[in-house]
Amino acid sequence: MTTESSLNPRRPAAAGAVAVGVAFGVVELLSGLLSTGVSMVVAVGNLIIDLAPESVVRFGIRIFGFYDKPVLVAGIVAAGLVAGAAVGRLAARHFGAAAVAFVAAGAIGSIAAMQDPLVSRVPGVVAVWGGVAAGLATLRFLTSRVAAVEQDESRRRFLVAFGGFAAFAVLAATTGRLLVGRMRAAVSGREDVILPGPSSAQALPAQGDALAVEGISELVTPTADFYRIDTAISVPRVDLDSWTLKISGMVDRPIELTFDDLLDLPMVERFVTLSCVSNRVGGNLVGHARWLGVPLRDLLDRVGVQEGATQIVGRSVDDFTVGFPAEAAFDGRQAMVAVAMNGEPLPFEHGFPARLVVAGLYGYVSATKWLSEIELTTWEAFDAYWIPRGWSKEAPIKTQSRIDVPRQGERLPAGTIPVAGVAWAPDRGVAGVEVQVDDGPWIQAELSTELSKDSWRQWAIDWEAAPGDHSIKVRATDAGGDTQTSDITPPAPNGATGYHTRDVVIT
Repeated sequence: MTTESSLNPRRPAAAGAVAVGVAFGVVELLSGLLSTGVSMVVAVGNLIIDLAPESVVRFGIRIFGFYDKPVLVAGIVAAGLVAGAAVGRLAARHFGAAAVAFVAAGAIGSIAAMQDPLVSRVPGVVAVWGGVAAGLATLRFLTSRVAAVEQDESRRRFLVAFGGFAAFAVLAATTGRLLVGRMRAAVSGREDVILPGPSSAQALPAQGDALAVEGISELVTPTADFYRIDTAISVPRVDLDSWTLKISGMVDRPIELTFDDLLDLPMVERFVTLSCVSNRVGGNLVGHARWLGVPLRDLLDRVGVQEGATQIVGRSVDDFTVGFPAEAAFDGRQAMVAVAMNGEPLPFEHGFPARLVVAGLYGYVSATKWLSEIELTTWEAFDAYWIPRGWSKEAPIKTQSRIDVPRQGERLPAGTIPVAGVAWAPDRGVAGVEVQVDDGPWIQAELSTELSKDSWRQWAIDWEAAPGDHSIKVRATDAGGDTQTSDITPPAPNGATGYHTRDVVIT
């Protein structure tokens, strides 16, 4: 009799990996067939995000930026296949222990399905255990043939079976993803939205408002280039037929608005710069767009805010929460429930059908996407999603500036070289930008036309560059007279500080 120790250990490992692949594939297929809402792999990813230490989440955002969610999903699949290889080797010795490992994975998947608000719970659990059953059946079939693969004919049969199961896993996963995607696309109704005209709008940029410098950030960020940072691995697709916006809590007249109700209210269109608190100095987690929406103050006046309400909580359809001072809706800043971005209905990635936009506050305390509820409460009564994870509860956006050109480490010929970028201080406005080369004097930069105090401004200088290695710094001053500090601090807990610096070589 051939023992496991006498076999090539790669064969049981391969059997385990492909069994896990089949489990993943069947889960995806059943997710599509049963209309679970989102993939169960995505649901597990959401559970991981909720349970992961803040330092891990922060590391993922810092390293992978916009791509942190796809990297997490890929990591879950890769970790599952690696674990499957280990389970396959275990199954060759003790199949019962391997079965326990599959059942434990199913339990984790079930917990994820039950806790994810975007998942239909019963179909989700059925999909998980269907995958577990398929994976175990595959593992049993393949491991029963591992001991006989020393014979040429048995080896060929094993390889054929291995290849067949692997192909089935890929086909099932692909089909399931397509079905889930088709189902999600069908429910939104976004393509049927007709936007109302605003009762008040800021003028669009004229040709002379922007600075003509190649490589500088556009005055208005194209929607496709606007940053996206959130906790949603799978972008929610909200069904307009069932979506409502509730306004509740410490109010005299709670209301629940449909999307049509919202569109019937007077709207304003404003330019507002948004920034993520995770943005490093000089980073790209910031953007400037034209937003159409209902002023938050109008909605709150309609429901009647009770005395003592000091915090506004925004809730998303996926249970994400933000919280910011109630006075931000009444102090004159731009604060709205937005339904459009740059002249089009909100993209799914940016919060369709409605989101909060609050000028001057970092997104993690204000910019709820896929908005489902606004609650009035006290400052002490509730801590939003990121606050227990170590981020500050009050989060005004810091005055910042960024060098877009030249690029870091670029080699350029001596002579006149443009140095340019953008600066922002939403709810205050940018009054000036200065540039320093090496240890020279600070030079006032030319600024683009100010669209609003919430808009970023382009800046530029012409630098007479001499040969050598040079360091370029930039700093901005807001309309209140405060100049950004040179003190270097990380994004946590309330935004990075320091001067953005680029080193170049002039030849």
